[in-house]
Parts: sequence; C-alpha cells; structure tokens
Amino acid sequence: MSSVSIRDLTVAFGSTRVLNGLSLDVQAGEFIVLLGPSGCGKSTLLNAVAGLLDVADGQVWIGERNVTWHEPKDRGIAMVFQSYALYPRMNVRNNMAFGLRMAKTPKAEIEERVTRAAELLQISHLLDRRPDQLSGGQRQRVAIGRALVRDAHVFLFDEPLSNLDAQLRNELRVEIKKLHQKIDTTTMIYVTHDQIEALTLADRIVVMKDQKIQQMGTPDEIYLHPANLFVAGFVGSPQMNFFEGELTGGPGGAAFKSGELHLPLDGYNFNSAPVTGQRLTLGIRPEHISITENGPWQGFKTELVETHGADNLIWVGGHNHSLRLRQPGDCKPALGSPLTLAPDMSHISLFDTQTSMRI
Repeated sequence: MSSVSIRDLTVAFGSTRVLNGLSLDVQAGEFIVLLGPSGCGKSTLLNAVAGLLDVADGQVWIGERNVTWHEPKDRGIAMVFQSYALYPRMNVRNNMAFGLRMAKTPKAEIEERVTRAAELLQISHLLDRRPDQLSGGQRQRVAIGRALVRDAHVFLFDEPLSNLDAQLRNELRVEIKKLHQKIDTTTMIYVTHDQIEALTLADRIVVMKDQKIQQMGTPDEIYLHPANLFVAGFVGSPQMNFFEGELTGGPGGAAFKSGELHLPLDGYNFNSAPVTGQRLTLGIRPEHISITENGPWQGFKTELVETHGADNLIWVGGHNHSLRLRQPGDCKPALGSPLTLAPDMSHISLFDTQTSMRI
C-alpha cells in the first residue's frame, strides 16, 4: 500500500506551463478522483504521475520513493486508459497475461494472477474469447484486469468509462467501487469530467479548473460546502440555483436581498465577518427548496415539469428569477400555477460575487 505525493509540480509544453507548482497528497489506500472540465489539467497530472510526461520542476513520490525521473515500468503503477487498447488477435487470457510474459513472470504465477483478476471482475467465462466477441463493458473489464494482474501499489484510471453508454457506465462504476473495497490496500487515482462518477466513487474529490485545484474534500464536503462559485456550479445535476444580491443589516441581523426576495441569515455560518452592502451570490440546490403554503418566497409560477420517475424537476419563474426544484415524483403542479417556496436555510451557500469565494 503506497501513498502518492505530488510536490510543487510544474509541467510545460515548450514555453507554456500547463501545471505550475501544483501539490497534492494522496493517502495510501485512498480512492481519489480528479474532476474538472476538459483542459483543466487533470489528465496531464495523471500522466505526470505515471511517468508518461516529463516534469519541468517539482517531484512525484510514490510511497517512500522519489520516482520523478523513473520510467513508468519502474514506478509500481498500473494504468487504465479511455481506450481499451486490447490486442485483437489475442484472447482475453493472453491480453491480461501479456505484460507479465514480457516481464518473464513464471507461468504458474501468471495463471494464478489472471485467474484471480478474472474472478474479481466476473469475466472468468470470457477468458477464451477475443476482443471482437465482447461488449464494450466486457472489453473495459479486460483492460482493468490487465492492470490488476500487475499487483501494482497505485492504479491510475484516465476516464475509463467515457466511451460506454449510460447503462454500461452505471454498471462498471459499481464494479470499480466494489473492486476498490475488495482490494482496499491499493491506492487509486481516477480522472473524469463526470461529476456523478466522482461523487459515487471517491473517498475524496479534487476539483480542478484552469490547471489549478479549486477544492479538495469528501463528496459531501464538495457537494454541500463548495469553496467557490465554480465548484458550486460544476458539481451537482441539475445545477445549483444562484441569486445575485447584497447583504443587508449587520452581525446578528444579517439578511440577503435580491430584488423583492428577502432572506434572513441568522443561522448561516459565515467564514468571515459579513459587511453590509457587500455584493453576494446565494446558491441553493434544487432539492433544498420546498413547495409550501406559507413560505417566504411568493409570486412564483410553474414553467415546466420534467418527469424523471422517482422525482421531478420543476422549473419555476418569478421576480426575474428562474429556479429549478427537485420534488417527489407525485408532485406535478399545473403549468402556470402559482407557487410559494421555502428555502432550507441549513443548506444555502453564500459567495462573494467579486471574488467568487465562499464567505
């Protein structure tokens, strides 16, 4: 079981620095997800850990070893790519065993490792098939199995599910989570732009934007207490509702005002002392606004109802605001019907509009 420590890492392509002084510590046995939009630097960071990219400055440590200049094969890592990259003329057994054969691993040990990995991934019945006889999900299981047989201390996943359809992604996401629970002595770093994958898989999530870490925390911390407006808007589907307004009153009697909407902030846990007149953005997730008869927000009307089965997404408008509400599946207000809303004060987030940081 090995930790991973990235220390002041800089990666440059020519004169362009794509990562600049980035640091990150991953605990041994932890499942870390690097989450962010395309171009944020998450795959570059993963490739630098893998040794597939040279670093301009900084260090990469795996366990007690400084592996910054080690070849990928000498780092004790295994990597699963977005592409399955299976040999088409080899069956599953030989695809999984190929790297071990090249390393001149004894035949009996190869068979034992392949058998064990196939059982973990539930592909034992596929060992004699070729890749063209497998579904996309089965091929990705084989690619994961090829990494598993190496008995590496650190597993690196670079968007392994992005080429699969929605149902297969859901199935394999569960399998990867179960896999980590079964081999919890292995450290995993997983790259994705899919925030559902991040929330369901990770012990901790690293949210990235513009080649910088925006926030690192547990899924609950990221979802419920986003550090800035980017994290608040990027994580969560449907997206968090936002209101721009200002802080009125003062300590002990602070309130948020946005046009005709007014919300006392008596129970809000400020990170810094509030300043009357400060421009703020209030964020609240769709499931934290309820429809009620005596709520503080009146004058809204139903604009659209999206039926999702177990729940519904209800779009409402009023006071120059458009909001999304997540409600139980039996809640289907008629279009144009008036609604009174009540936000859950224990789940609001306030951000300084100028700096975008949580206050």
